[in-house]
Amino acid sequence: MEESSETYDVLETNHSISWEDHQCQSTEERTECLRRKIKYYFMNPCEKYHARGRKPWKLVLQIVKIAIITMQLVLFGLSNQMVVTFKEENLLTFKHLFLKDYVDGGMETHAIYRQADVYDHIDYVITQYGLLHNNTVGNHEYEKNGSSYNPLLLCQDFYKNGSIYPGSEIFEIDAHVDTECLKIYPLIPVPLRDMPQNFELHFKRLLLVKITFTVKAINLQTVRYRELPDCYDFTVIITFNNQAHSGRMKVDLEMDVEINECKDWKVIGASARKIYLTVMFDCLIIITCITSFVLCTRSVIKGILLMCEYSRHCRTHSGRDVPWSDKLEFVNGWYILIIVSDTLTIIGSILKIEIESKVFTSYDVCSIFLGIGTMFVWIGVIRYLGYFKKYNVLIVTLRAAFPNVIRFVCCAGIIYISYCFCGWIVIGPFHEKFRTLNTVSECLFSLINGDDMFPTFKEMKQKRSLVWLFSRVYIYTFVSLFIYMILSLFITIITDTYYTVKQQQENGVPISELQKFLSVCKDLPNSGVYRLENNNSCIINCCINRYNHISTSVHLKWIFIFSFIQKYPTPTDDVYNLLIKFQTFLDSNLWSSYSFLYKLKKGRYLKSISSD
Repeated sequence: MEESSETYDVLETNHSISWEDHQCQSTEERTECLRRKIKYYFMNPCEKYHARGRKPWKLVLQIVKIAIITMQLVLFGLSNQMVVTFKEENLLTFKHLFLKDYVDGGMETHAIYRQADVYDHIDYVITQYGLLHNNTVGNHEYEKNGSSYNPLLLCQDFYKNGSIYPGSEIFEIDAHVDTECLKIYPLIPVPLRDMPQNFELHFKRLLLVKITFTVKAINLQTVRYRELPDCYDFTVIITFNNQAHSGRMKVDLEMDVEINECKDWKVIGASARKIYLTVMFDCLIIITCITSFVLCTRSVIKGILLMCEYSRHCRTHSGRDVPWSDKLEFVNGWYILIIVSDTLTIIGSILKIEIESKVFTSYDVCSIFLGIGTMFVWIGVIRYLGYFKKYNVLIVTLRAAFPNVIRFVCCAGIIYISYCFCGWIVIGPFHEKFRTLNTVSECLFSLINGDDMFPTFKEMKQKRSLVWLFSRVYIYTFVSLFIYMILSLFITIITDTYYTVKQQQENGVPISELQKFLSVCKDLPNSGVYRLENNNSCIINCCINRYNHISTSVHLKWIFIFSFIQKYPTPTDDVYNLLIKFQTFLDSNLWSSYSFLYKLKKGRYLKSISSD
């Protein structure tokens, strides 16, 4: 019996150690499995190919997408260039047709100074509008409303009532503005002074005179490129601006353009095949961008799920929360940039198809979507350059320095805005570049970059010695502060971050808890362990290992049972009581099976004794 007791003690001890080892093995397997999943997520396409044999479809798709989107942008740019050229040349044509004595590039602002000149210019516009058919070399035409032409509209805005006597320094004015208009039809142009209606310009109270009319045209140059021509509505607005009442009336011609689908058209000698091919090409780009959008969205979601799993692991095993810097590592900003790019490109391509189908005519909106989308696509190429060590240093430097750069820009921006306001209010009345806040900001930004310094000093008028002296101090301090101090500090921030990142990469020291967690895993991409995880998930692997462990334990317990039977072949009560001590080592099924075998064997033994 003593030998049996020793056997029980040994088995009891081995059982407890084996169970603890199994528990530790399960936890370690799950942790190692999580490390491999995270490490695989951060691999580049080549490493993923060696790890699981997965083809770099996203990389190939991005390369193809860059090529076809760039080609689409070039084709749209060439088409848009024809539209822009047609608009600009028509604007120049209208200035020559309707502005008296207009010369190209002669003056930035066309102005008149005498009352007679105002009437002459208005009569000139009315006359030229009536002779449009005979004068223009283009295909311009009046706008029709049914069978009749729409008239030219002549309006003047003036103060309602007023008595102004500058010599006596006396005036009385009613600030309410009245508008008086006159319609003039193109087929019967009559000079303004000969009008049957009494239309007189009130120069003392006059604010502005506005002449508005609409001219239609067709852009035929697109036929050469196998594109359907567009029909244009040019709303011409000629303004005589007298709001300053300074004796100088500015004359300006502006134009609003509306592009429409021509109501009826027929093109002979040209095929519409190119239009259909262009639409099919745009549809191919939309399908490619949708595929890229789905793949990148799936990767972002997978990264968020891994972040949640890693956070639960840290809370469970170390009792700490994962810092936000480590959480953001799982959110790939490049994928988000590609998703935004795909969205903009899809919208821009749909608008482009509508423009080619003459359903939508706003080239500007389509240009914004396609331009920003293409810009983001090309910026996304930097992600793949980051897989090379030398390029990665620059990219990591920009990312690491970004928070400090933002703080620096906020502080420098406050100083910059203060100089803008000060220069606008003090120097603005004496310097052309400081007349508005917009021009002040442009001038100061040019000074920061070292441009236009001498003209800025030279153009300052010396009518006020105090203001002239202040302008010198103002410009000298601004240039010295921003060029020699602020820009130097900005360069220092980037340089320090670059050396810090480079040193960390050379030393190989993990700079975050996540990198420390992943550094424990030494498995190379071609080691084969990642291919196992590709066939079975980590949970399935753990379950398989658990099953194998249980199967081994059951096998050992059955060996113990048969060894016990061989040692104690006679089923006596003492032997049965000894066996009860091992009941805790055996599970319920094994104990029930062995008890049945034991009782069956004991019955046969007793039966044999009685027969003897």
